[in-house]
Amino acid sequence: MKKQKQFLLGGSLMIGVVGYLMVTGMRESIVYYHTPDELMAEVAADPGYHDLGVKVGGRVLPGSVQYDQRTLDLQFEIVDIESGLPAFPVAFQGPLPETFTEGVDVVVEGQYTREGVFEATNLLTKCGSRYEAAPDDYLTPPTTT
Repeated sequence: MKKQKQFLLGGSLMIGVVGYLMVTGMRESIVYYHTPDELMAEVAADPGYHDLGVKVGGRVLPGSVQYDQRTLDLQFEIVDIESGLPAFPVAFQGPLPETFTEGVDVVVEGQYTREGVFEATNLLTKCGSRYEAAPDDYLTPPTTT
């Protein structure tokens, strides 16, 4: 009987440790991207954060977009979607995504430099209107008469 209790205690302990590791691992990987406010807080707390590649989601500040079609240089400011406060300028080199406009929500991937510019290596635009659910009558098969 004593060995059975030890086995149950050991098994319970193992399940607890595995469960704890799963929860803490998921908590760290759930954050897909930072908001501009979160990135600024991280940089203020740890200056070494400049050396990390990160993803930041925000909104393109209307009136801040400058794009050179010849060199494909894009510069704009990104703001926090919730607070609306200007956070920092973004520099990207490459063709514009089809849905990129002023005021659109974007996710940029790259590094926040010590000069205060986010150098993006990847630029994704969010376009909720493009992925709306189809109307109900679209799903109904046409009737033949």
